[in-house]
Amino acid sequence: MTINPGWPVAAALLLLMATTLTAHRVAGFGLGRSALVAGLRACLQLGVAAVVITSVIGSLPLSIALAVVMFAMAVLTTCRRVEASSSWPWAAAAMAGGVLPVLAVVLATGTVPFTGLAIIPIAGIVIGNAMTAHTLAGRRTFAALREEHAQYEACLSIGLLPAQGILEVIHRRTPEALLPGLDQVKTTGVVTLPGAFIGVMLGGGTPVQAATAQVLVLFGIMAAQTVTAGLAERLISQRRLLPQDLQRALVD
Repeated sequence: MTINPGWPVAAALLLLMATTLTAHRVAGFGLGRSALVAGLRACLQLGVAAVVITSVIGSLPLSIALAVVMFAMAVLTTCRRVEASSSWPWAAAAMAGGVLPVLAVVLATGTVPFTGLAIIPIAGIVIGNAMTAHTLAGRRTFAALREEHAQYEACLSIGLLPAQGILEVIHRRTPEALLPGLDQVKTTGVVTLPGAFIGVMLGGGTPVQAATAQVLVLFGIMAAQTVTAGLAERLISQRRLLPQDLQRALVD
């Protein structure tokens, strides 16, 4: 089974976007314009991605370079989302700490062949989910540090170090960044059939092959997200990965 560009796909996309915009208008969310822009960007970016991947997939060095570019864009996106652009090296460190071990495991064990055709999609999935975990962890912990600044000051007043005071505030919030990923793993095969499963099936693979690929992806996502969130928490507690307003507020 394949899905080729054409009028049926164009009609489906228009109807789905119309549904999205109508739902935004009826619900009063005020994000209709953002949804439209996001949809147009997705079409443009995926079109460009298809052309780029087709041109580099036969070259291992170029495929690795593309994966690095994807990682850089993920770091840029998450830093903007959590308003910590000046701390991008530390965000990159947290995400790399989650992504690289996963890629090393799947490549070193031979589970995924060391080819551009395999590296690009696997890297994209893992990087994207690490980015999501980093964004959620940042948004929740930074909000907590702003809302509970008095608790941080109270921790300092009883002799705790700044890192300890920050951890007292954020440690219970960080795991919330992992809940969407855990729910996805728990409900896979029961509620949802995620992308890797569908992709293998559409590519002509058997259901067993699809299930195997999906389990591998889900385990990789869990590992990458958990390590990324844990490293981000440590870097936040050390006041390295913070928005500028919190860098000024969280003083000794």
